[in-house]
Amino acid sequence: MKVAAVVVAAGRGVRAGGSLPKQYRPLLGEPVIKAVLGAFSRHPGIAVVQPVIHPQDRDLYEGATKGLALLDAVSGAPSRQGSVRAGLEALQPYTPDGVLVHDAARPFVSEALITRALTATGASVAAVPVLAATDTVKTVDALGVVTGTIDRQTVRMVQTPQAFRYAVLLDAHRRAHAAGRDDFTDDAALAEWAGVKVATFEGETGNMKLTSDEDFARAQALLIGQVTDVRTGFGFDVHQFAAGDHVMLGGVRVPHGRGLSGHSDADVVLHALVDALLGALAEGDIGAHFPPTDPQWRGASSDRFLIFAVERVRARRAHISNLDVTVVCEAPRIAPYRDLIRARIAEITGIAIDRVALKATTSEKMGFLGRGEGMAAFATATLRLPWSN
Repeated sequence: MKVAAVVVAAGRGVRAGGSLPKQYRPLLGEPVIKAVLGAFSRHPGIAVVQPVIHPQDRDLYEGATKGLALLDAVSGAPSRQGSVRAGLEALQPYTPDGVLVHDAARPFVSEALITRALTATGASVAAVPVLAATDTVKTVDALGVVTGTIDRQTVRMVQTPQAFRYAVLLDAHRRAHAAGRDDFTDDAALAEWAGVKVATFEGETGNMKLTSDEDFARAQALLIGQVTDVRTGFGFDVHQFAAGDHVMLGGVRVPHGRGLSGHSDADVVLHALVDALLGALAEGDIGAHFPPTDPQWRGASSDRFLIFAVERVRARRAHISNLDVTVVCEAPRIAPYRDLIRARIAEITGIAIDRVALKATTSEKMGFLGRGEGMAAFATATLRLPWSN
């Protein structure tokens, strides 16, 4: 089955406090929405990911999701139900067989949970992840007085992502809209109203929803406990000068009286960064993945190599904490282009520019670099990974 994901991020999140909507607040330096969308975009069983955002959050969204493979975000509605319908309508050109609907306020959705949701999509018309109630559940009146006790064996706590056959859920949303119903709290309730039988599958206790400041504090503590594997990689690259009128440094064209010789565009900065990232992951080096003997890489733009390394980082559910590069050459001068290069590296890697450092020095006229025969770059990359043995 071809399954799409709709991630609803159009709410304002006022109960969570802070100056930002909760889906854009950071957890260990990464916006909540980036963690959510990244989980779905990385999963091999998800064909496309359709974000639904508040129209006033467009700039926040663009800044938080750089580098992720997503469909263009669509604007949501005042209600969650309306926002989901907007996402479903936007998916029509892609004709998915199934769809998962997930709240952006649940950043800990795991690959295993998404896989169970995909399995449920194939087995049932509609299915939701649930947890058994572990506390006694009571009903109360308007004054908070207990009116009864519910058998908790028959009660389940419902989460997202909820799984549906796409055509069935879209039809149910359209029918509810036509009937003037806009008060359903989740898509399973709407499906029930439309006469659809809803199955269940196992949820996860870690799949918590962020609603309050207390939730964010708990989430931060959880992440600190999980992301304890800090790794540092080192990269080095060097290229000789050759005929030309510019050099590529960090994805930026820098005018110079000579170019650099190399199988690709000879970008020493990006090449060193690629090796630093791969080194932190212990996944070989740039030559192993892009051998210079392969003609397809002749003259290639090195941002392709860095994008590949970043994808490997994300595949390991890792976060780039810091990138640090030192360029060694007599010329050209790097200072006038420093911030342009930092900004380009930040754009390619999807991290904030204040996590990218770029320095330059000479070799005091010593050696081949001092004689102006070429350029070199040293790079380190610091990553944070989920702990594993």
